[in-house]
Amino acid sequence: MSAKTLAIITLLTLSIGAGAKGKKSIQTNDTVFTSQSVLKIMKRVGDWQLQSWQTAGFKHKKTDWTNAALYTGLFDLSKTSGDDKYDQALINIGKDVNWQTGNNRLMADDYCIGQTYSLLYMKYKKPEMIAPFKHLADSLVTLPFNESLEWKNNIQNREWAWCDALFMGPTALAYLSSATGDPKYLNKATTLWWKTTAYLYDPRAHLYSRDGSYLNKKEKNGEKVFWSRGNGWVLAGLARVLENMPADYPDRQKFVGLFKDMAAKIASLQQPDGSWHASLLDPESYPIKECSGTGFYCYAILWGINHGLLNKKEYIPVVKKAWTALVTSVQPDGMLGYVQPIGGSPDKVTEQSNEVYGTGAFLLAGAQLCQYLNDHKGKM
Repeated sequence: MSAKTLAIITLLTLSIGAGAKGKKSIQTNDTVFTSQSVLKIMKRVGDWQLQSWQTAGFKHKKTDWTNAALYTGLFDLSKTSGDDKYDQALINIGKDVNWQTGNNRLMADDYCIGQTYSLLYMKYKKPEMIAPFKHLADSLVTLPFNESLEWKNNIQNREWAWCDALFMGPTALAYLSSATGDPKYLNKATTLWWKTTAYLYDPRAHLYSRDGSYLNKKEKNGEKVFWSRGNGWVLAGLARVLENMPADYPDRQKFVGLFKDMAAKIASLQQPDGSWHASLLDPESYPIKECSGTGFYCYAILWGINHGLLNKKEYIPVVKKAWTALVTSVQPDGMLGYVQPIGGSPDKVTEQSNEVYGTGAFLLAGAQLCQYLNDHKGKM
């Protein structure tokens, strides 16, 4: 084990020890909260992912939603670090798939990758990067999307009928609006966002059911089933849609209101270890941290602070605990553990559980934390 690796492990061990002594200890342990340390661990996690692809290949299709969520984090890592090797990896992937989306043109999962294509296009100005996705989106905005969202007849192949879709579809369309200057894509995203919300959002709980089959399901403790990563997809999706929404956009304040309501609820459900467990309202049934939901919450809350939507004094303690939970889940080789496998409801995780979307969420959160630290001269 190298001296550098040992030093990092020692630092993170100290973080855990500080956290065990209480909230104040976590908040005053600032050694983890410098832009240098955040960027260092981001690069370690990102480099592990690139190395994993080189040695083991891609676990999922390159256009798959799992990888598409990761790509968003790699793009932010490139921007934060100034190292274009991460962009180059994304460009190579785009070239490998001819800048195409997935095979099912109406399923949100299959065009989630479109947000990365638009981000690359805005940076490198190469029309081929968005041409196929724009062609698809031009057809999407003409469709009525007037089916019921009941979870039957493979509705997910035609409508945004599950909450995860709110990270996949509207974000891709919103970034395309920014890339092209054409609001029609954002307008369609807005219309469909509210359709899904009307069906799956519980305004009393301020949380989304995963899909129609979960509307009346209960956890062991009698509470409704609200899945952590599912709501993480939504809150992160809200941040990414708002990022592409003009200040005078007609529905912006409605989106901001939803974002604030969800953020407040999520913050109230944070566990003592700084994480969110797989089930938001029955954490005792899944008594271990889960890093994909935690990563998306950390990202979205930081995004809200950085964009003036969330109160810094109220939410920075939430962020500090969440980031501590995340960095202490990174193994010495850079693999992020405690990530719930692919699924649609709360489930068990282990220290060895890893999936690419968890890595993406971690990198998104780290990029926002670096931005915050740079904007506030390193002060939390």
